[in-house]
Amino acid sequence: MPVIVGLTGGIASGKSTVSAYFAKLGVTIIDADLIAREVVEPGTEGFEAIKETFGAQVLAEDGSLDRKALGAVIFNDVEKRSQLNAIVHPAVATRMLELAQAAGNKGSRWVIYDAALLVENGAQHWLPEIIVVSASTASQLQRIMQRDELSADEASARINSQLPLQDKVKVATHVIDNDGTLEHTWDQTKRIFEELTDRYGTP
Repeated sequence: MPVIVGLTGGIASGKSTVSAYFAKLGVTIIDADLIAREVVEPGTEGFEAIKETFGAQVLAEDGSLDRKALGAVIFNDVEKRSQLNAIVHPAVATRMLELAQAAGNKGSRWVIYDAALLVENGAQHWLPEIIVVSASTASQLQRIMQRDELSADEASARINSQLPLQDKVKVATHVIDNDGTLEHTWDQTKRIFEELTDRYGTP
């Protein structure tokens, strides 16, 4: 099994940019968002468990999962959100380990697990390396307003709904400051890539 290196950040901090840079350097990227979609596709155990737990109200007309409807059901209900997490999180973890092992079988000594909620889910307690992509609140605000065409208040609400970035930085083994130029971000990514390759071997 290769070493699993966590990659996370805050909303609009630039995690996707850094993830793409690591991929460009030849690192296998395991994307938590993609896996979370995969494990609840029709025909999977996750899909059947969600259907059984939440009923027809969370299904679209074609029988697939209606994510918007499911989101509305769990949005203000802590118990229902916990029920969903109990279905999805173990399935995601299992699939992530399968993908890591597959990369290891092809010779990768380390891989990156790209997940927005890495720290919220306590992954820092079992991953040996955590890379956090950080940016100032002002940068996050500007990027969200431009990207999603939101007002300053709406953008602030999105930032405030997440665990503060500084809390993620506290548990990081590596921090990438994404407030500067893309070149600066690339240089930091490359330096961490070289450190991890020296420590663990070829990704």
